[in-house]
Amino acid sequence: MKVYFIGAGPGAADLITLRGSRLLGAAPMVLYAGSLVPAEMLSHCRPDAEIHDTAELNLDQQEALYRRAQAEDKDVARLHSGDPAIYGATNEQMRRLEALGIAYEVVPGVSSFTAAAAALGSELTRPEVSQSIILTRTSGRASAVPETESIASFAAHRATMCIFLSGQRLKQTVADLSLHYPPDTPVALVRRASWPDQSVHRSTLGKMLSEVKQKDWLLTTLLLVGEALSREGGVESSLYAAGFTHIFRDGDERKTKRTSLQKENQA
Repeated sequence: MKVYFIGAGPGAADLITLRGSRLLGAAPMVLYAGSLVPAEMLSHCRPDAEIHDTAELNLDQQEALYRRAQAEDKDVARLHSGDPAIYGATNEQMRRLEALGIAYEVVPGVSSFTAAAAALGSELTRPEVSQSIILTRTSGRASAVPETESIASFAAHRATMCIFLSGQRLKQTVADLSLHYPPDTPVALVRRASWPDQSVHRSTLGKMLSEVKQKDWLLTTLLLVGEALSREGGVESSLYAAGFTHIFRDGDERKTKRTSLQKENQA
């Protein structure tokens, strides 16, 4: 018997990995977070799977299901939105499984922050602009953010930031960011990335609050901020430049020298 923590992806039913889909289709028992994982994802389950929505269950009740599956020698697929490693509430489950002597495996998934970048058609890192991505979130009732990890302190780096659960504290989040980012810094709100009702709003830090209604962005919203989101051209990466060489490709200058040497040897 084994528990598989499977990243369900950001929402679209076809953004689960092949491995995740295969394991989900084989598991006789499935636990999924119905408040975050769309019902369409369950189309990957086997027809006779025993399915439980964990949005209605506390941790003790979930543990009881793991115990029963252990007694019946049934594998369990535990679906988590996005990737289980990011705000997945998996750690407490894993510690209980270890105490019960139940083996588990983590299957990574597509995170909502990468799905949001895809929705924007943006790369989150750009040469000479930002080579770092800060993933953070606003504080919530279920789990507070440590004071040492405040949005204002991270904003001082002026890197690309992806802020989860930002919708309910949008005004305060913008105020914290504005301590360090200029008003013309590109920002974007992405709600329910990859879902059929996905919403996107692009703006600048100084203008965004005057353009949106906070009530429209309360849940499952990511705020992305940073100069890397700019549509304007910038410095291109050297990776594919004609003169850039690496072990897999000669640059123009090296090709010329190699051709000359070959001609000399033939002569």
